[in-house]
Amino acid sequence: MLSGYQMDTRHMRFFMALAETLHFGRAAERMNMSQPPFSRQIAMIERTLGVKLFERNSRNVALTPAGKHFMEDCRNVLGQFEDACRDVRLVASGMKGELRFGFMMHAAHSVVPELVQLYAKARPDVRLVLDERTPTEIDEMLVAGTLDAAVTFDCGYAPHLQTVLLARERLRIIMREDHPLATVGQIYPEKLREEKVIAAPAATAPALRSAINSYFSAKGIVPHVVLEPRLQHTIIQLVAKGLGVALIPVSLCTGMGTGLISRTLTDAPQLDVVLRAPMTTKNPAVSAFMEIGKSIQRTSL
Repeated sequence: MLSGYQMDTRHMRFFMALAETLHFGRAAERMNMSQPPFSRQIAMIERTLGVKLFERNSRNVALTPAGKHFMEDCRNVLGQFEDACRDVRLVASGMKGELRFGFMMHAAHSVVPELVQLYAKARPDVRLVLDERTPTEIDEMLVAGTLDAAVTFDCGYAPHLQTVLLARERLRIIMREDHPLATVGQIYPEKLREEKVIAAPAATAPALRSAINSYFSAKGIVPHVVLEPRLQHTIIQLVAKGLGVALIPVSLCTGMGTGLISRTLTDAPQLDVVLRAPMTTKNPAVSAFMEIGKSIQRTSL
């Protein structure tokens, strides 16, 4: 740039005002200035670029070929700049951006589809990044800040997290259709004393495993846990092979496939399904997500 003069969007607007009006007086008026300083700005732009942008005489102003090309480039640059200014305001208001959303795999059968659908409708310019995880992974990722919000089981007091109760979900027992208890309408804990149980480990789903253990211990029973897969869908497949029975969230009991049935448990354990986000989140898109969570609250599943 000559003599330390640097062009910016303001100078592009000077140029565009004259390129679009082809009249120094009207262009200066558009830029809210008198004609002499406006003319000096145009001359400075041409001198800086080392290019003649306009042909002018006492009657007419016309763009040179270089001026016409510069006009198209300036229009594109200014358009992108205006888009950037608009987008940054939208991101700051939570209307645009990205939200990293984690959820327990079984929640895809219950609250997650509605939550995602409502948020996508309310915030179409926010990109939702979905991440299926185990409850323990979700807790760790919320603390680490690698998730903005998540659906998980309520594990108790968490002052560092904002929490919205989405639903209370009971557990049911699943077994093969040829299991001896398949004809029983309601299952008591005592009937499961000798049963082989398949359950997720406490390290993976602490709230779920605690609910299962408490259900048995309330009757003085120690469950005979034979297998501990991390994922609920794996548990269902193992039950289908006749390797044991399982207590799983009711939302997973539909569409399990042929050969399996679910039965009601007497005094069935109940778990709170919650939407959580860090209290100190800096993502403005989270607040609307939490509000939508409140709108779909239900008492039970």
